[in-house]
Amino acid sequence: MNGYLRGEPRIPMSDPLHHRIDYNKAVLLEDQAGDDPIALFDRWMKEAQEAGVPEPHAMTLATAGSSTISCRVVLLRSFGADGFVFYSNYNSRKAMDLERDPRAALNFFWPQLERQVRIEGKAEQVTAEESDRYYGTRPMESRIAAWSSDQSRSVEDRAKLEERFERWRLRFADGEVPRPLHWGGYRVRPQRIEFWQGRASRLHDRIAFEHFADGSWGRLRLQP
Repeated sequence: MNGYLRGEPRIPMSDPLHHRIDYNKAVLLEDQAGDDPIALFDRWMKEAQEAGVPEPHAMTLATAGSSTISCRVVLLRSFGADGFVFYSNYNSRKAMDLERDPRAALNFFWPQLERQVRIEGKAEQVTAEESDRYYGTRPMESRIAAWSSDQSRSVEDRAKLEERFERWRLRFADGEVPRPLHWGGYRVRPQRIEFWQGRASRLHDRIAFEHFADGSWGRLRLQP
């Protein structure tokens, strides 16, 4: 395509001012959303997988525990009525942020389906048993990396990083790699979940759910 949109004026795709896509793949009405946001998320996640979305479990995690707000992409590893779970080094920047301020926001974007899900809530560490179970499913190299990497800390160069990994690999040459205590999971317990479905003319569908103290969810439609 030589950097130009097909059927459009010859404007470089790198020009964000003139880049336009009209969304028209689906709709999200109240009867489709239902009353349970977790059930709707489960359905959307399955549809993202069936549509071949690359890394459908990838989500942006935003934290605000330090002097600045920070975000990064992490992978969702499980979810349910009690929340959305990801794993990390407990000494990483995200972990330090969450220790100071447990508020967290998650964002999923599935462009192939013209969909986005925003989740706001509070994060807490999962139990050691839950972290152990997931850690045991990771490939050997990933388990070793949990030991060899001081996540978010500086390192002299790539060679030093690989040297550290090799030392830990040799240390665990017998194949037994226990979970380090500085590595485990977080569960973000949702207080608000918003589902966004792209629509034509920028009149997008936005259905939000708010979690009440009695455990129920309230649903409302937001203007785009």
